[in-house]
Amino acid sequence: MYFSVLVGGPRCSGRVEVLHGKSWATVCDADFDQQDAEVVCRELGCGPPVEVLGAAAFGRGEGQVWTEELQCKRNESQIHLCSKSPSIKHNCSHDNDVALVCSGSVRLMNGSNRCAGRVEVLHRGQWGTVCDDEWGMTDAAVVCRELGCGEAVDVLGNAHFGPGSGPVWMDDVDCSGLESTLKKCRSSGMGVSDCHHGRDAGVICSGKLYKSKHIIIFRCLIVTGIVFRSLYGDGPMNELLAILVFSLFFSDRTAVLHYRKCSMVSISCANILGVRLVGGSHCSGRVEVLHGKTWTTVCDADFDQQDAEVVCRELGCGAPVEVLGAAAFGRGEGQVWTEELQCRGNESQIHLCPKSPSIKHNCSHDNDVGL
Repeated sequence: MYFSVLVGGPRCSGRVEVLHGKSWATVCDADFDQQDAEVVCRELGCGPPVEVLGAAAFGRGEGQVWTEELQCKRNESQIHLCSKSPSIKHNCSHDNDVALVCSGSVRLMNGSNRCAGRVEVLHRGQWGTVCDDEWGMTDAAVVCRELGCGEAVDVLGNAHFGPGSGPVWMDDVDCSGLESTLKKCRSSGMGVSDCHHGRDAGVICSGKLYKSKHIIIFRCLIVTGIVFRSLYGDGPMNELLAILVFSLFFSDRTAVLHYRKCSMVSISCANILGVRLVGGSHCSGRVEVLHGKTWTTVCDADFDQQDAEVVCRELGCGAPVEVLGAAAFGRGEGQVWTEELQCRGNESQIHLCPKSPSIKHNCSHDNDVGL
């Protein structure tokens, strides 16, 4: 008997793993097509497949790699009902683990990409819309997380992305922001609504949470080299040292496990990036900047929207949603940054921003800024 799961992503997305006997096995990206994807999505109670991703996009699996080719016809209800090729393949490794994004019970329609558009919910086999009554950022945050689309950037009403069709399934939605799916949020009840399609709600999310492992490593390696040159100057030996440290960082098994957990977004590389967010999630928290060899917090009076845009960009976190003062993510430790950041908003890393020459001493950790 075979069963399938999706690992390493938000609901209805992740690395494809199949239970073969008593062991879970990953599947080679060369042996997995759209018909196989439709069966996996159906088996897991998700909507149709949105994207099939190769090259271990949701991280490398462990254990065996499936050695037979799945030959699903598309109409099977479960993966164990699909035919398998008798030929055995041995040329695939975990670098070729296939991943899948299914649409789940929510989707965004009529936007410029799958992470923006009119909010639609699947209920009783039919897609319907959500009313914009009480529709806000916490509700949008649940949708973006459920879709693996990063952070909520904007909420839109009055059928901004065009009127939908079918039922208005949800009205007066009230999410705490922590729910795993929009359908778990409080509302007036599924199908209970006095709304119409001229009030359909919309969402814009920051973008995909997942990235190719190779892109993540390449980006992190570049940042490592940049930080070492700001710390130790130019020269081929410093580049070599940066690469060596990066290699050592990933040779430690604890670091590798941490990398797998973070591989849906750009790798945190906590010891070598020039900025980090602490006390929240990967894309939210107290802003800390690497100054020399020391992490320092930033004063809320000296941090504006343009600075926020640079930090979010450097961390691969889309656009800033909110800048929070008064130690909203807790008080930091050590030094408080004494210079004012003067980013223009288009810099790729925080260390490229100009700094004010004036030194300020009137900030404490009670003023640590969050983002």
